[in-house]
Amino acid sequence: MMKLRFMKYRKLSYWIAGAFILLSVLSLMLRGLNYGIDFAGGISMEVTPVEQSYTIDKMRTDLEQFNPELQSVGDSGAILIRVGLHKGATDAEQNARVTEIKDILGNKVEYSQVQIVGPKIGGELVRGGILAILFSFILMSVYVWVRYRGGYAIGSFISLCLDFVIMFGFFSITGLEFNQTAIAVILMGVGYSINDKVVNYDRIEENIRKYHKMPMDDLIDLSVNEMMRRTIMTGLSTILAMVALFLFGGPALRDFSIAMTFAVVMGTFTSIYISNVILYHFNLRDDSIPNGK
Repeated sequence: MMKLRFMKYRKLSYWIAGAFILLSVLSLMLRGLNYGIDFAGGISMEVTPVEQSYTIDKMRTDLEQFNPELQSVGDSGAILIRVGLHKGATDAEQNARVTEIKDILGNKVEYSQVQIVGPKIGGELVRGGILAILFSFILMSVYVWVRYRGGYAIGSFISLCLDFVIMFGFFSITGLEFNQTAIAVILMGVGYSINDKVVNYDRIEENIRKYHKMPMDDLIDLSVNEMMRRTIMTGLSTILAMVALFLFGGPALRDFSIAMTFAVVMGTFTSIYISNVILYHFNLRDDSIPNGK
């Protein structure tokens, strides 16, 4: 089997990671995030077409001037309409927008729910999302510190930080809507990345015992190559599922599938290079193997 020399290109990985971080930080500072209705506020309406001929595509065309988000709800035929409002919109403006939408839809739909998400509610959701990310970051950090020591823990922790920064940067650079779904994507993507790192480190630990005198770069290359089939199959199966969501899941799931695909690729890159390259610089041997080994 052909052996790929991953550590040979470790310096290139520094530049790639550095470029990602720089672009992410600059974009977050200059552009910020494209907050969705969940966080920025707006109008949420659940309607059911009176006639089946009035499809979600026709409704989207009728409401095109408001740049709406439309999503089918369950099997009942109901449709969720979400329309954003400009920052600082007054109650009068919000109610006027609801009236405009109702005038356009007329008697073609029945209304199940009409809700206006104000700035106060949006702010609470933002704080909740930030707390969820911070809490998960702390838990993941504690896990890798308890599970590993020395370079293992430092490599996992640094790559974990990079995963979060790059995922936020991705949403900022691409302009994808940042909402509660985006929070879920970030947590799922980082969780996938951490799992990948744990699997790689476990194999490196095994090989440290087996090949005590092997140079560290060769040992890491050997370990990554041994896990390459598993890495490719896991990543590819996830990406194929995201492709199916992108093609057949409708507009509501396209942003999710795009972001999750990037998260898988990013997680694989930071697992193979960032965490392993840091480990290489510590040149660990048996005396640094984690607790319980």
